[in-house]
Amino acid sequence: MPKIFEDHLTSKEKALLKSLTTPMKIQDFLDSIPYRNQDENASSLRVIRERRAHCLDGGLFGAMALRRLGYPPVVIDLLPVPGRDDDHVLAIYREHGCLGAVAKSNHVGLRFREPVYRTYRELVMSYFEVYFNVLKEKTLRGYTVPMDLSKFDHLGWEVDDSGVDAIEKKMKTLRSFSIITPAMAAGLNPVDERSYAGHTYGTDMDGVYKIGGKGLT
Repeated sequence: MPKIFEDHLTSKEKALLKSLTTPMKIQDFLDSIPYRNQDENASSLRVIRERRAHCLDGGLFGAMALRRLGYPPVVIDLLPVPGRDDDHVLAIYREHGCLGAVAKSNHVGLRFREPVYRTYRELVMSYFEVYFNVLKEKTLRGYTVPMDLSKFDHLGWEVDDSGVDAIEKKMKTLRSFSIITPAMAAGLNPVDERSYAGHTYGTDMDGVYKIGGKGLT
């Protein structure tokens, strides 16, 4: 495991990192910082220093922090209808043979998952009903194969924004799996008003996905 990340931290930042002793505590930290609505990517060093992150930044931060607990630094990317929503990065961890996730989101329902899912598809499907845009369209359609971030250690992704950019570029080339058929997609119901209100609680509308001048989550 590279030590360069710790070498860049102040004593206060080291103490914060040391306090993230469980996946839930990592999630609590990500939940405590604002959603960053700029398009640029930030390394885990910038996340801990600036105290803000978007989903890619947060997913990679989660993988970095999970790595310090002995988990492999693995992420997957959730894939929406092209042009209708953002993708979403999950940091994956495994306990007792089952999968869980840590994530940063501008959306209540797209964050932590307990490690109770037997397969990646099971885990991904737990996000299906709450993955929607402001037109109330359910937009989740697939997910990528897992990606081991240790293969990018030579790029210094934990401390260098350009390493994060390279990871994002590689993600766009990964093999992916569809979760529903076109016929299923055509028959989907819109999200009901009560669910929409509950799952957009606390959403920063300046950070939602935008298409044609209209904001989408």
